[in-house]
Amino acid sequence: MGIVDDDVARVRAATDLVQLVAEHTEVKRSGRQWTARCPLHGERTPSFSINPEKGVYYCFGCQRSGDAITFVRELEGLDFVAAVERLAARAGITLRYTDADEGRTRSRKRRLLEAVAAAADFYHQRLLDAPDAAPARAYLRGRGYDGDIVRRYRLGWAPDGWDVLARRLSLSDDDLRDSGLGFVNRRGRQQDAFRARIMFPITDDRGDVVGFGGRILPGAEGPKYKNTTTESLVYDKSRVLFGLHEHRRDIVQAGEAVVCEGYTDVIGFATAGVGRAVATCGTAMTEEHVRLLGRHSAKRLVLAFDADAAGRSAAARVYAWEREHGLEVYVAALPAGTDPGDLARDDPAALVRSVEEAIPFLRFRIDRVFESVDTSTVEGRARAAEAAAALVAEHPDPLVRDPYLLEIADRCRLDERRLRELVERPVAATPAPPAVDDAPPWDDATVPADPGGSSPRGGRARPVGRPGATPRRRSGPEEEALRLAVHDAADAELLAPELFADPTCRRALEALQKGDDFAATLAAADPEVADLLRRLAVVPSEAEPVDVLARLARLAAERELRELSRDTARAAVEDRVAYTEVIAWLKARIEELAERDTRQASLDVLLPWLIEQVRGRGS
Repeated sequence: MGIVDDDVARVRAATDLVQLVAEHTEVKRSGRQWTARCPLHGERTPSFSINPEKGVYYCFGCQRSGDAITFVRELEGLDFVAAVERLAARAGITLRYTDADEGRTRSRKRRLLEAVAAAADFYHQRLLDAPDAAPARAYLRGRGYDGDIVRRYRLGWAPDGWDVLARRLSLSDDDLRDSGLGFVNRRGRQQDAFRARIMFPITDDRGDVVGFGGRILPGAEGPKYKNTTTESLVYDKSRVLFGLHEHRRDIVQAGEAVVCEGYTDVIGFATAGVGRAVATCGTAMTEEHVRLLGRHSAKRLVLAFDADAAGRSAAARVYAWEREHGLEVYVAALPAGTDPGDLARDDPAALVRSVEEAIPFLRFRIDRVFESVDTSTVEGRARAAEAAAALVAEHPDPLVRDPYLLEIADRCRLDERRLRELVERPVAATPAPPAVDDAPPWDDATVPADPGGSSPRGGRARPVGRPGATPRRRSGPEEEALRLAVHDAADAELLAPELFADPTCRRALEALQKGDDFAATLAAADPEVADLLRRLAVVPSEAEPVDVLARLARLAAERELRELSRDTARAAVEDRVAYTEVIAWLKARIEELAERDTRQASLDVLLPWLIEQVRGRGS
């Protein structure tokens, strides 16, 4: 099953790659290009470069490259079709499929999402102006929610009727159930899933409403919160975070997310000025949640819920997340017994401080031990030391454990060696992420002629190609000439494949000269050629074309000199004079390339000769 090629091309053309990447990491303009910290691997300095005109990116840190479709696939672990669908939904493009049955399945999912979106609109409008929503409006005003907040988060009201929404939407029984909006009761009648509740729409990271959280009014019967059923085909609570789509730009810019338990906590943080909060939707935090936040450049997570209870059951997972995803997990310094939503109304400055003064996860757990034990006695200090040491022992990194042990020993007036005996026992190791050299491949002011060669900072040479591929060292002039050809089709016409010794560079030039559609060229090229062209596309050349062409011609001429020298040695004595004359002529042309006044004249005669020579050798 696939998508019609014309539709794939339309999606590529309609997607702003810079804007797409900016939803996951901060991007900055650098001349005609854009640079960013790579969201596909953890790094501290920008090595990710984008060419918006060509619609391609290349990371000089991890060597990943591609277009908008590749970016979504890499970032979200999607297949090609799913990635195109994700981008098509952003652009409002209706796709056509080569397999009719699969197309109908995907069309139905889109129809279910449209039904959920229509329900969100219905609930929202009901809250704004329906008479039966007056108690809900009064409750929200009491919580400090004005009209702007209600509209920003599209809060709604589900009326207290059996089938008000079902009659409004007129869905089939199957669509009502599979959208999570209702069900068929025992009498065979359609019935709404939510009744008499304030509705919090839950969006996925694309902005599609996929489900709801419904809160009853104080004094009403029933569970305080009710979420969309897991039977829904469009809602998976382990893969969505309330507030992520609304707060994604703040999260990307700060590199941090505040993780809460409830919807009102998220809104409370936002009203207090911390616009990077999200909430799990009635479930514990999962690996998918961590990946989702990582895709939005959140390298620091601040837990703003009962982290003490979470710590007892999920410490191993937290430490694994820190190692595997390059995270730092902190705990907000909330006053004991306070709710972030209430604190936002009563003391917003304290809520802001709770994030600014957040402490590392292990530090929080150790402090809780000392808060709960009387350390004025020997027995109390012994209990505190044993409990705190047990927490330290759970951490997989000895470089983290050691300073905490020294501190505990000091606070409990104990010999640190005794504590080490408690801690130094086998600990389940968490796999470390692959080491990545994330130093920038160039300074802001300079761009190397050969990014695949030695680092301008004096570091190790950077590999060229896809992750795991054996790097190939290519000549700077050949890559620079190709770079000119990538950025200007007129420069491509000045070149000939015979001038290139590297077979990949030669194939790359041939691919460029076949057509003027860069996306089509990449699609038709072999992976090595496509990767090379994308890398060259993200860094424009500052060199003069004639200078680059002269360097390329010089290399080709020097190769031809070596061939002529070998031919001379093998030639009969009477033929060597002719070879000597050709060699002398070629050396004169090479010398002329070094002088600006004679460079162009030398190129005019040298290039055709070199091309003919290479063709004559059958190369």
